[in-house]
Amino acid sequence: MLQFDALVMLTRGVAGITWQALVMMAIGGVLIWLAVKHQFEPLLLLPIGLGCILVNIPYAPLVEEGGLFDVLYRAGIQNGLFPSLIFLGIGAMTDFGPLMQNPKYVLFGAAAEFGCFSALLMAMLLGFNLAQSSAIAIIGSADGPTAILVSSLAAPEMLGAVSVAAYSYIALVPVIQPPIIRLLTTRKERMIRMPVSTRTIPLRQRIFFPIGVTLVCGLLAPESLPLIGMLMFGNLARESGVVARIEQAANHELTNIVTIFLGITVGSTMGADRFLRQETLMILGLGLLAFIFGTSSGLLLGKLMNLLSGGKFNPLIGGCGISAFPMSARVAQRVAQQDDPNNFILMHGLGASTSGLIASVITAGYLLSLVT
Repeated sequence: MLQFDALVMLTRGVAGITWQALVMMAIGGVLIWLAVKHQFEPLLLLPIGLGCILVNIPYAPLVEEGGLFDVLYRAGIQNGLFPSLIFLGIGAMTDFGPLMQNPKYVLFGAAAEFGCFSALLMAMLLGFNLAQSSAIAIIGSADGPTAILVSSLAAPEMLGAVSVAAYSYIALVPVIQPPIIRLLTTRKERMIRMPVSTRTIPLRQRIFFPIGVTLVCGLLAPESLPLIGMLMFGNLARESGVVARIEQAANHELTNIVTIFLGITVGSTMGADRFLRQETLMILGLGLLAFIFGTSSGLLLGKLMNLLSGGKFNPLIGGCGISAFPMSARVAQRVAQQDDPNNFILMHGLGASTSGLIASVITAGYLLSLVT
């Protein structure tokens, strides 16, 4: 009898597996393959894929109360800790100099958020409630930690689908954006050369910038402070030059550790019962539309600025307003050089892209204020 019971215990995992669980394991495998083979956001897609596989193994004690994934979720996702710490590292890595040299580029970050709000309206028209629509809309911010924070607080049941959509589309920016750019701009516009500013940003301005942005964003959208506060603290540590140990820890060790926990915990929310639904396909579709609309609105604003400048402004810079930093700027640079190999707009694109980073956090704070 004891031998029979032991045999049952040994085989219950195999006996308890379902076709839905197998599908989810396959999806986890695809995410790992994309990370390894094509290097699509490998730092996140690889642990997300592994977490997806682990959580769909029957009887695994990972998601039970007190289990590993349960502890990580409660400690880092449910309260927004992991995304905020990721933003601390991003701030320590980011140079806002190109934006400070061209403050008008903040308009492109604002314009790109049209993608979020258009997705919000479409999601509500399709029957999602305001909280769920907000989680879907934030995919258009092209900012993974922001998407995780909003979905975990507004609609935790959609966290896995929203996170996978956000990081997948960020990884696919080099595929998604070029056709939109070519559709909405002419070759003549793409060949416009932009002079690179040689103005040196004084130290006092670099120190005042993160403090000022924190105050402005905090007053406009207080719910954005966990993200914008950590982002700007990391940047202040970088620019002050007096806390190299904090900067290095935030830039390397802390970010690497939190990325591991964040990715595998997000993957743990991709159980078959939550993920294999019709709503998941709708989330993926709306997220893609949000990316397209966000890129398009930035490009159209860039065309308007080109018109107002008498044909001296390259509209491609506007397409960098989404928060896919620095990927969107690199894409704009590559597309521009396909028409003119000697055209260099990367620094301008980085200025617009960093403005999108700030705009996405403000949008997240505004959406959270509507639903929390």
